[in-house]
Amino acid sequence: MPSGMIGANLRAVLREPRMRWLLLSAVLAVMAGFWAVPDRHAIMVVSRAGYWMVLAGFTGWLWSLVVIVRGESPRFPGFRPDRAGVALVACAGLVLLVHERFGFKIVMDELMLLGTSMSMHLDRVVLTPLRGNDIQGAFEIIEGVVDKRPLFFPFLLSVVHDLAGYRPENAFGLNVILTLVLLGLTWELGRRLAGRTGGALGVVLLAGLPLLGQNATGGGFELLNLVMILATLLLGVRFTERSNGASLAAFIFSAVLLAQVRYESVVFLVPVALVVIWVWARDGRAEIPWLVVAAPLLLVHVPLHQRIFDLRASAWELSSRPGFTEPFSVSYIPDNLAHALAFFFGRASDQPNSPVLSALGCLAVPFAVLGIARWRRRPGVVPPASAVTAVFGLGVLLHFALLMCYFWGKFDDPVIRRLSLPAHLGFVLAILLVLPAITAPAGRRLVLGVAVLGVLVRGVPSMAAHAYTQEYTPGRETAWRREFMAAMPRPDYLMIDNDATLWVTHRVSATPTSLAPKRRVDIAFHLRNRTFSDIFVFQRFNVNPDTGVLTLREGDDPGPGFVLEPVAERRLHPLTLSRISRVREIQTDGGTVSAPENVRAATPLSPAELERARVQFLETYLKKLP
Repeated sequence: MPSGMIGANLRAVLREPRMRWLLLSAVLAVMAGFWAVPDRHAIMVVSRAGYWMVLAGFTGWLWSLVVIVRGESPRFPGFRPDRAGVALVACAGLVLLVHERFGFKIVMDELMLLGTSMSMHLDRVVLTPLRGNDIQGAFEIIEGVVDKRPLFFPFLLSVVHDLAGYRPENAFGLNVILTLVLLGLTWELGRRLAGRTGGALGVVLLAGLPLLGQNATGGGFELLNLVMILATLLLGVRFTERSNGASLAAFIFSAVLLAQVRYESVVFLVPVALVVIWVWARDGRAEIPWLVVAAPLLLVHVPLHQRIFDLRASAWELSSRPGFTEPFSVSYIPDNLAHALAFFFGRASDQPNSPVLSALGCLAVPFAVLGIARWRRRPGVVPPASAVTAVFGLGVLLHFALLMCYFWGKFDDPVIRRLSLPAHLGFVLAILLVLPAITAPAGRRLVLGVAVLGVLVRGVPSMAAHAYTQEYTPGRETAWRREFMAAMPRPDYLMIDNDATLWVTHRVSATPTSLAPKRRVDIAFHLRNRTFSDIFVFQRFNVNPDTGVLTLREGDDPGPGFVLEPVAERRLHPLTLSRISRVREIQTDGGTVSAPENVRAATPLSPAELERARVQFLETYLKKLP
């Protein structure tokens, strides 16, 4: 299209009546998100309004999808079920889901997300619980904090809680569904780009990635991130094919939700904007529903939420990597790139990678770039699916570049390697873009055969061994603590643990260890009155390899006066011992308090006296909750 025509078409689009309202909405959103709300109020706004903002965006997205489906009868073109595709997706999903044990893999992220979903479900507020108690059969969150993690995954999980009842395991069920959706979307995109062979190739490549299986059986937001990238991409393809209001709304609201899955996912707003501008410049018109006009306002809470990083110095977690003072710097790129290569092509025993996907992806990327350069000379013959995929490839590149500038962007780190999943998806996109250039059917089948061989020879054995899982001690420790919960007859005990969120999200009364010295008298009250069946303390010890002497970790000491009796311990690391102990006695200024062992006969109280005693005790009980 000549540049003069592009300019004329864009000027025509700017004259559209609702374009002024859309631009005004965008300006207001930027002002409200970045400047209008003071720092001291920003987090409160997120806590009170965050759930409702995400709900509005999710509702807008669902409504736009319903409008699309209702407007196209009898079926949604492009999404017709294919028996071979369904069978392949089911088999690939089985491969990814059967080898790893379901559980919380990246503990800090996943438990915080679960906690936020719990408060969204119970109270419709954004809050991660730090303290909680069972109060006469009703579990209540006593204290919490607004977590730094984006809101769409905990919101979606809270919807599952609303429908099925609250269970921590709902997070695993949600990710199982998302795994199958991801594979289905991959099949659809591959079919659009390179026929059924392309669809099969995309699914097989993902099925051979152990890292995907590891996250598919966890409770994190990585699967949702990949699903929303592909869903937004496919809706972008539809918008280029049918640039009506419903298509635009579905595309825009999908992008709004994608920007709220992970911190870095905001970068995908760039390819979304490029696709919209390109289509408007091509058509010389813009059909903008009022729903789309309101869309920028539904992102106001995102920059407000990011104020956490300014208000809480610890949010960047720079202390976890000594020697780093800045979260982002171009000076980190060389070292991070070296670690990325070590991850993509590392040994199966060390990393949950797929060398076949990495090799094919690295080969495909330069050819994809060359293909895109040729398309610029004849844009009219480029299929919409290929064009939009290429633009979203730019988003993947921006995402990768951002992570390479991140101080903790080492892909071979057990905590960080999940961040490479969009890069793996980028490899799949590049391979599918290049595949149509192989015109001989035998050549395409050869590539598919290599992918299948990679799954059988490397992917499945690596998943079956899952040696890479064993090195992440926090995940194994969390699994052990959940085993302890399962072994308890009833969750009517109190746990003192600095990781109290784990227990609270499993509806076990808990309080942080750091509060125990300050609440010693209150805890003693509950010990004396047996308001909990037991009171436990979780602690970690460092083991001296020469002497075997145990040294209590800093922060795990409940303070003087607590007499503890070990009841369970596990050595999950050669030099670390995890222990759960029962509180036998608490020494206070008023003397030693212990749980009464014997039941003594007493003069029975009258009903009125019993009621007065009950009310008085309950008032004291509530005041002294630990």
